Amino acid sequence: RYFELKTSAGGVLDAAWLERSLALPRGIALTELDLGRLQERLLQDRQVATARLERQFPDRLRVTITERVPVARVRVAAADGWRNLLVAPDGHLFPGAGFEPELIERLPWLGGVALVPEGTGFRPLPGLAPVVQLLADAQFSAPQLYLAWHSVSLARLASDREIEVTTKDGTIVVLGATGDYFVPLATLDYLLDRLAGASLAGARIDLTLGRVVPVTPPHPAAVPPDPPEARGNSAPAAVRPPFSFFPHPPSKS
Repeated sequence: RYFELKTSAGGVLDAAWLERSLALPRGIALTELDLGRLQERLLQDRQVATARLERQFPDRLRVTITERVPVARVRVAAADGWRNLLVAPDGHLFPGAGFEPELIERLPWLGGVALVPEGTGFRPLPGLAPVVQLLADAQFSAPQLYLAWHSVSLARLASDREIEVTTKDGTIVVLGATGDYFVPLATLDYLLDRLAGASLAGARIDLTLGRVVPVTPPHPAAVPPDPPEARGNSAPAAVRPPFSFFPHPPSKS
């Protein structure tokens, strides 16, 4: 008997995974297979969105699956410590198998979500569409910004329709959940380029007000102090007040 696995574009699951997941008894005949039960067995892996099994006589079992692709990751408490799960665009959470480590490391962490246990895993996360669109737009139009993102919080999505992004240097960027992020991402890119000489690590940038972009510099307590030998006899740095930025990106001509 031979297995034939066909997966969706970008799929990473292989024949070895299929054989482990089906766990067929040795010597079982093709006609003895309960295809409905085997389909349920495959769908228990939430990396699999759809599965179809077909007998091809005399000795072939064709399996066609559609895989979920991760857009973010979450960390959950487990009995033996912490466990990382991947998040699909439809909110399903799964451990993930077969993905390149570099791809997983580029995914931002998802925060501000409530995980509800269900069976051996968790219920799908609802309402992810605005975040999924933001991540897709950022990867497409501003990949250099996307690669600097550490986490995305949904804590204020339901109440204020806002998404909060924290970069790897601690800068917080607030965006409105508008569904169209090309303009705010272009504004953010322009702002960071214009302020390239200023340290914005730990600052808060509010992109929810249109063409006015309030920037709140980090509080000194949130920024690691310089070592004594670097300070010398100089006076402590003054606290920078909040300011507003009025970006005027070059017009298209």
